[in-house]
Amino acid sequence: MPIDGAASEAQILERAVADLVRRTRFPLAFGGLTQNDDSIHVTSIFGARTHALDGLVVEASRGLGGRALVEKRPRLALDYRSSRSITHDYDRAVLGEGIATLFAIPVLVGGQARGVIYCGSWAESPVGDVVARPAFGVAEELSTELRIRDEVERRLSQVTRGAQRPAEVVPMAASAREELRQSYAELRSIGSVVDDPSIRARLARLEKRLAALSQDGDEPVIELDVRLSPREIDVLACAALGATNAEIASTLGLKEGTIKSYLQSAMAKLDASTRHAAVTTARRAGLLP
Repeated sequence: MPIDGAASEAQILERAVADLVRRTRFPLAFGGLTQNDDSIHVTSIFGARTHALDGLVVEASRGLGGRALVEKRPRLALDYRSSRSITHDYDRAVLGEGIATLFAIPVLVGGQARGVIYCGSWAESPVGDVVARPAFGVAEELSTELRIRDEVERRLSQVTRGAQRPAEVVPMAASAREELRQSYAELRSIGSVVDDPSIRARLARLEKRLAALSQDGDEPVIELDVRLSPREIDVLACAALGATNAEIASTLGLKEGTIKSYLQSAMAKLDASTRHAAVTTARRAGLLP
């Protein structure tokens, strides 16, 4: 199911590959995600001087990237042409681009390899920690974006399954609504540890979609002249699931006293005497699912 307001996998990959060139010392970067046959289809290329890499498809275990994919660890060919540790199935593409040093990093999502991103240069270039660290960071950020996208797709599919026509308003079962609320709280907790502003913005749009899905058409929505902070919403989303202050603190990586302060602030803004009343008001205002 496509996610409204979210980037496609191809767009996410393209940003990551562009980041490799910006954040490492390599002038060339490319990458691809796996398809149904576990092959890597290279779709994003930055800095190439030729078209030799266009349309490259790398099979699992073949070449540098194929090994990185299967072994789930980075692979380096300092002198690609003379490397004896890899197959040379893709020499026509790699050497056709004039690549001397090639660094391949697998993209792991939930322990599974979803693709490979590459850094390359036309001269032999040592790959020390200063170079490798930002490349690993890009791979980790790409993994996080794909993981979030996968989870949202799965959750949205669950809560919207059963609707017969797009224009039809189908009452949501209590179990589906509870599942949606758990999904919302989980996404808030994921978003709380994501530093990239663009990822957080896209995630916020998805959270709004989840909140909107839970609203019944005949249930009046109240308007509040208050604004809850992101952390106050995080805390209320967890509290809505019945979590204690200690459990919320563990989920969000905060101190229990901090959770108590956020909760009291949210209750005051919502003119609620209990956390249950605060959650109810926040839901009626469309702030929570």
